[in-house]
Amino acid sequence: MTKYVFTTGGVLSSVGKGAVTSSVGKILQVRGFTVTVIKIDPYLNYDSGTMNPYMHGEVFVTENGGETDLDLGSYERFLNIDIEKINNITTGQVYWQVIDRERRGDFLGACVQIIPHISDEIKRRIRLVAERSKVDVVLVECGGTVGDIEALPFYEAFRQMKADEGESNTMVVHVALVPWLEATGEYKTKPLQHSVQELRRVGLPPDVIMARSRDVLPDGPLRKISLFGSVPLRNVFCSVDVESIYELPIILDKQGLGEVVCDRLRLPHTLARWDNWEQIVDTLKNPKHEVKIAMCGKYAELSDSYISINEALKHAGGAAGTRVLIDWIEAEVFEGKDNCKEQLAEHDGVLVPGGFGSRGAEGKIAAIRFARECGVPFLGICYGFQLATVEFARGVVGLEGANSTEIDEKSPHPVIDLLPEQRGVTRKGGTMRLGAYPISVKRDSLAWRLYGHEVIYERHRHRYEVNPEYWEKLTGAGLVFSGSTMDGSRIEILELPDHFFFFATQFHPEFKSRPGRPDPAYYGFVKACLEKKLGKSKPEIPVLGVDYPAAFTTLGS
Repeated sequence: MTKYVFTTGGVLSSVGKGAVTSSVGKILQVRGFTVTVIKIDPYLNYDSGTMNPYMHGEVFVTENGGETDLDLGSYERFLNIDIEKINNITTGQVYWQVIDRERRGDFLGACVQIIPHISDEIKRRIRLVAERSKVDVVLVECGGTVGDIEALPFYEAFRQMKADEGESNTMVVHVALVPWLEATGEYKTKPLQHSVQELRRVGLPPDVIMARSRDVLPDGPLRKISLFGSVPLRNVFCSVDVESIYELPIILDKQGLGEVVCDRLRLPHTLARWDNWEQIVDTLKNPKHEVKIAMCGKYAELSDSYISINEALKHAGGAAGTRVLIDWIEAEVFEGKDNCKEQLAEHDGVLVPGGFGSRGAEGKIAAIRFARECGVPFLGICYGFQLATVEFARGVVGLEGANSTEIDEKSPHPVIDLLPEQRGVTRKGGTMRLGAYPISVKRDSLAWRLYGHEVIYERHRHRYEVNPEYWEKLTGAGLVFSGSTMDGSRIEILELPDHFFFFATQFHPEFKSRPGRPDPAYYGFVKACLEKKLGKSKPEIPVLGVDYPAAFTTLGS
């Protein structure tokens, strides 16, 4: 029988539920158990695809084209598994399904209510994931904070599942903040106590309490949490600040979380094999070198807007023995200036990430021009790929006014244009080119050196592409299209062979990067930044996996 672990949060949002959920999954994995993870988002949006990143952070894209919460990316990176879009459940999806069934007549004669109809649909979706994944344990994280009115139906569904599945097949982990009060020099557990009381009020008493704190709590606060939370002392843990988030499962396991989980779920106490994971963490924490990257984006004020890119750079840095310092820059600061050399000269590389719309676009183009003209390593992702094409068309080919029709519909040279299948699209939600597609890689190119395969599969999220009418002019001036769709109808990768490192992808390679298995494009970029800094005249970039440290061949999960 499948086991279920439900994670809830208290006191405030962004308390670290995702890291704790991932850590529980990793603790189970290293003991030989199979897991998957569900993220519940109580908002009414059907998915996160139409939300501004400032509202809810990055939109993470799954292999099968789901636009999901960023926590699914965290799960994939921790657990080295691909998660489907059905693993992200929202209030919008639940109500949409129930109302559709009501309109079909499935509930004829019944008054459709939150209980049982909405709670039954929530349980159905959770069990569907368990049925399809066929894993030992399904981890379910509920977003938001206990007490939020929109989350109540989900808590009720968890309560019912505890009764349906049995005590030995379910566990509730509650994560809540224990703040450090500077004025008195002590930790305060009262906010956590109140959040536990709120959880118990809806019939969902926790089995494990995870205190989110600066450091491991002293014995006194731990005992107070145990007493007022009505859990044994051995079931109280501390999720502490760490240098690398990937340390957390090791720290929690040392506190005894693995034994408590196995006892609660009546799983055999198998040997935990942490060797490979510990080696990866050690490599990430102890680099020999350091590089500084300028991230020229549109949502630089919130690092969660680019969390997969941030993590992909860390993974690549670990493989290259390099700490990557990221300088988030709002690209708008470069607009209206002749050049941005003053702001970017101290950086070892320039990265222009994905995005939408005209705001900051000219600033990104200015940053790309700086990287191209000054020989600074450059990586462009999705929108960065498109704007690199625009910059080359203007600055090298000489196409004055070249642009993307997303920015200027009347551009005299629309080198980036809407995908043909997007021309009749009127609904915004879930209608982009989404998910993993095969890509043909040209031999004897930088892309070939990085990926080492003729065909790769990468995830996409875009509506625009390089206009085929301009391919010949662009390549005639020296731009190389080293990756395309399998039928050759769409460009996926561009590069400049005479540049130290100038590489851009229409796809989002960061979505498939893992600690211990970095993405090749990010690895090549970080390696090039380091070697440029060390004074090499040409980057030495091996084919993926050939020269990685031994720990970087597998996650060992």
